[in-house]
Amino acid sequence: MEITSRSLAGTQPAQIASDTAVQPGTSSGFPAPAQLAPHPRILRVLPQFVRRNFSSRASQLSGGKAIVLSIPKSGRTWIRTFLCAYFCKLHNREFTLQPERYSEPGIPRLVFSHDLFEHRTKGNLWDRVRGKYLVPKRELGRAKIILLVRDPRDCFVSLYVQMTRRDPSAPAKFKRETLSNLLRDKRFGISGIIRTMNDWLHEFAGLNSFMIIRYEALRASPAEHYRELLAVLGETTPDMSIFQEALEFSQFENMQKLEAAGAFDSKILLPGDVRDPESFKVRRGKVGGYREYLSIEDQGYALNALRELDVQFGYNA
Repeated sequence: MEITSRSLAGTQPAQIASDTAVQPGTSSGFPAPAQLAPHPRILRVLPQFVRRNFSSRASQLSGGKAIVLSIPKSGRTWIRTFLCAYFCKLHNREFTLQPERYSEPGIPRLVFSHDLFEHRTKGNLWDRVRGKYLVPKRELGRAKIILLVRDPRDCFVSLYVQMTRRDPSAPAKFKRETLSNLLRDKRFGISGIIRTMNDWLHEFAGLNSFMIIRYEALRASPAEHYRELLAVLGETTPDMSIFQEALEFSQFENMQKLEAAGAFDSKILLPGDVRDPESFKVRRGKVGGYREYLSIEDQGYALNALRELDVQFGYNA
């Protein structure tokens, strides 16, 4: 898989892959444990962080075979749609984004969370004290941890559009501030995104079950990388006819049609206004689309902010 990642338990160490996809049947492209370590600068500036969750929501974030973590708008709905489409079809079940309701042993339970980012930007003080949005620490030592990452500039712009065009519960700050001002916000802006990505890397870099997937690589070669992702979940010899159906089902154009028709069984996958393409959850998915929204000055600010992002993510150039 074209990723920057840690070795997963049971896989063979390999070099970090380039933009060339790993062919089926070859090594999965995960680097040896010593090859992925937090940048020394992160070690110096990272504040003390204690991971705990003693809220009632902890059970919802537990019990998964894999935990998919991401900054909002990193492409997790796309990954989730593909995996649910594949496993539901494989077991002759109707498509749903909540396949755990079938209690089908062959369908792995997957936990999707924004984890630390939501912990810092969502809810009130009591939510943060309880760790309401954090994956429980015990789960991180048991399940595979998949960190889905995307260029922080694209993440920020997509998050801004979502909060201002489709999410009525978004913080009032998003309604009042300009895109340029929010880009510089310490919590919601690009520095908050970068800080969270670095903190995740620092926290998980020592775990053999940790891997990083780059959204841009998935967009470039989805078939190759989704096959590798299935292998990580134990599906080493996927049914290729079902695989192709799931791949086509999860194409952006089809997902937008399904969202417009209200076909997803999730309230989070409803457009704010079906007449406004910018209000869709599945909006564009364009790589480098931030250039159409950020001024030249703001692009320069964002590029400078990327200097603080660990180089192993690959977005510093």
